[in-house]
Amino acid sequence: MSYAIGARVKLTRDVPVTADGRAAGPGATGPLSLAGGLAGTVTGASAGQSSAGTTGTTADALRAGFEEQVRGARLDSFASALVDDLRQRVIAATGPGTGFGAGTAPGTSTSYRVRFDNGFVLDGLDESALTPA
Repeated sequence: MSYAIGARVKLTRDVPVTADGRAAGPGATGPLSLAGGLAGTVTGASAGQSSAGTTGTTADALRAGFEEQVRGARLDSFASALVDDLRQRVIAATGPGTGFGAGTAPGTSTSYRVRFDNGFVLDGLDESALTPA
């Protein structure tokens, strides 16, 4: 199943994390993993196993700049809700919004970048690790 940019998803299984902040393949072990059931929002997608999303575009720069500005902020619940709403608007305005399912060649999978509710951003998640939230 393909997920559009901005879709709410959750992990179907524990996902090990590599040192560079990407999802490790099935069967990999490491010192850090994200627990199954953790919910988040899709912020990027790329067709194929080797690519980790589009880079160098204005949209990616805008999203990265936004994340950099709000990453370490300690916000009360009202301000946090406003920032989450603004994040969703930035994602919707800069992402393709249609997912990659229709244009993906048979035999290739789509990898996703997900910003989880706990603030962790994980890149390189395959479709089998996600389910709609």
